[in-house]
Amino acid sequence: MFVLRSTALIALSLLPLVALAQSGERRDTSFASGAENVSFSYAQVTRVDPVYETIRTLVPEERCDGQPVRPGDATGGTVVGALVGAALGNQVGKGDGRDAATVAGAVIGGAIGRNVARNEAALHPGCRIVEVEREQRRVAGYDVEYVHQGRTFMSRMPYDPGDRVRLRISIQPVAEAGFR
Repeated sequence: MFVLRSTALIALSLLPLVALAQSGERRDTSFASGAENVSFSYAQVTRVDPVYETIRTLVPEERCDGQPVRPGDATGGTVVGALVGAALGNQVGKGDGRDAATVAGAVIGGAIGRNVARNEAALHPGCRIVEVEREQRRVAGYDVEYVHQGRTFMSRMPYDPGDRVRLRISIQPVAEAGFR
């Protein structure tokens, strides 16, 4: 008889949790974290608007007699520099170190060869390298409008949540003036 009553009491005490789980909300019972009044739910997303930001960068460009000119092809200088760098790097080290030195020499030599080729192209009479500002637009976030329990809310999010958004609901009492 005692076991039957205990089982019935346990079952009755779990009913609110079962109802809460069926409603789509979950209560966090981790009292140690200080979040004893927190639950989670979902809201229907009604609108998502991307928010853009403009990124400005300075790009070097060659100008001759006031006219913009496409930068010279630095591929030849890059290839020659990479080959010379790889040959020099291969002379250094032994075993696996030699392979790493060869790769490092190729990368460094390629970068040096590219810069030399670009600088040589810039030495044409009447030509100079100028910094030109370029603009690029990118998505910085999303303004999301959603409905929860008949009320409309708006939040900026770093991603597009799709058709629904997960909510963290926290209930805290407000201490009003004059009441203690």
